[in-house]
Amino acid sequence: MNQYRTYHCGQIREKNVGEEVKLAGWVDTIRDLGGVLFLDLRDQYGVTQVVVSSDESAVDFAARIPLESTISVSGKVRLRAPETVNDKIETGKVELFADKIDILGKRTKSLPFEVANQKNVREDLRLEYRFLDMRSRNILNNLKLRAELIQFLRTEMIAQGFLEVQTPILTSSSPEGARDYLVPSRVYPGKFYALPQAPQQFKQLLMVGGIDKYFQIAPCFRDEDARADRSPGEFYQLDMEMAFATQEDVFEVMEQVIYHTFTKFSDKKVMAHPFPRIPYKEAMLKYGTDKPDLRNPLVIEDVTNLFEKLDIKVFNGKIVRTITLPDGGNQTRNFYDGMTEFAINECKAKGLAWLKVLEDGTLQGPIAKLIPDDVREELLAQTNTKPGDSIFFIAEKPGIVEKLAGEIRKEIGIRLNLLDENVFYFCWIVDFPMYEIKENGKLDFCHNPFSMPQGGLEDLNTKDPLEIFAYQYDIVCNGIELSSGAVRNHDPEIMKKAFAIAGYEESEIENKFAALYNAFHYGAPPHAGIAPGVDRMLMLLTGEESIREVIAFPMNSKAQDLLMKAPGKVTQKQLEEVHCQIKNE
Repeated sequence: MNQYRTYHCGQIREKNVGEEVKLAGWVDTIRDLGGVLFLDLRDQYGVTQVVVSSDESAVDFAARIPLESTISVSGKVRLRAPETVNDKIETGKVELFADKIDILGKRTKSLPFEVANQKNVREDLRLEYRFLDMRSRNILNNLKLRAELIQFLRTEMIAQGFLEVQTPILTSSSPEGARDYLVPSRVYPGKFYALPQAPQQFKQLLMVGGIDKYFQIAPCFRDEDARADRSPGEFYQLDMEMAFATQEDVFEVMEQVIYHTFTKFSDKKVMAHPFPRIPYKEAMLKYGTDKPDLRNPLVIEDVTNLFEKLDIKVFNGKIVRTITLPDGGNQTRNFYDGMTEFAINECKAKGLAWLKVLEDGTLQGPIAKLIPDDVREELLAQTNTKPGDSIFFIAEKPGIVEKLAGEIRKEIGIRLNLLDENVFYFCWIVDFPMYEIKENGKLDFCHNPFSMPQGGLEDLNTKDPLEIFAYQYDIVCNGIELSSGAVRNHDPEIMKKAFAIAGYEESEIENKFAALYNAFHYGAPPHAGIAPGVDRMLMLLTGEESIREVIAFPMNSKAQDLLMKAPGKVTQKQLEEVHCQIKNE
């Protein structure tokens, strides 16, 4: 018999009535009714009501136990009185009549917040006392779901023939998009390890090493700013790679895993696979983003060709996009004024034009008089706009108009409740450009530089770089990017040419990616992979607005661990051991 308990607090039922049991847990609530005391005892598995009324001293002792102390209670299980049955908990028909209470861990400090009620508690306080925060049922349920989901992902991958392989945490620094976390070496003065931003090079080396299908639940480390859907410091992903595989092979595997996972862990509708494939250019045009939320039915149209004919000052020399709002004519002027304020204040737009289409087909709105009848007819036909609808107009320079239109589309969907909250809508974004012009005017890689260009060496030699697509793809769910992936460039000759176009010498490849580039000279198989974020999947499944709610010990938005006081100072001796010194500012 366990010294502290014979059952968990969520286990006892009517079948246990009359049985002598022992429970252990945290004191959740105490209600002293004068001569009879009711105490709710809580552990990971549930809550049981404990009754203390054997004598005055026992009641007095129990009443003085500080909330959130841990205790062990011995006694007999009995039925509750019918009027006191609690249908909200699984043990609600029974209670434990206490014979003996032992205090195991007494709370000796004041609680920084109520564990059972954290609605208005500041997040920084919750993170500083995370060990109290996770006693709440919400965090506890999220952590249980996390454990179950990771176990399920492992089962799914193994069932499809993937081999789980762990890759190093201490590795070399490499330019992969974000800043590295560096670890100074004690043995090699002036040299540093880096924590991996992802196991990218290692999983490709596994392919060269003969592993056919690899996966792991991989920790990744990136020194980047936090967002609601991104945790600074570290995060976890379902990392996978396949040898002798194409883009479609990756899609087939991942769609099954994602579909099975979301249908198992959510009651919401999950769209069937195969998921839609949307080319990057189409996504940027229709949705204004490469992370489209397809629950939103609104679509962006390009009407630049129509306004090139007109001399409308706000549209001259700009790309013009529209968003048709079905039945938008029913919206009040306040709605349109509110959207205009949003565009100006939140999106930094110069304004937001709009028109209503009246029942007779004529236009009403700020720019109605500027549009002649022939253009009006073309506009309505091109945007599939009918009487009773309305149209928003977004005019800006290329590269800006897409984002602005996307933000307007998103905000309309939110304000008019157009999004179905009970569905998970997935899609693949494909055909990313291989190259783009950066802000400094230099041609460089648009995405992962180790992606295979579509058309291979021939396209690299004959096409305009800005017209070359890469075998790169993202999987998106409800406007959140779950992962990026790619067919890898495993051919050294294609790789040299691809990097040369972006202005890199072969020596730079050899220096920055020495192991991988060298390995590709020893017979590398074609390979492809992807790595969906575990934390983001959990965020979607739980409906949480912050990714920190699904992580046991998260950092705050400023990349601080308030519980462990990290980052923190170290001693001079520790610095000397790794040959480092702090530069005084």
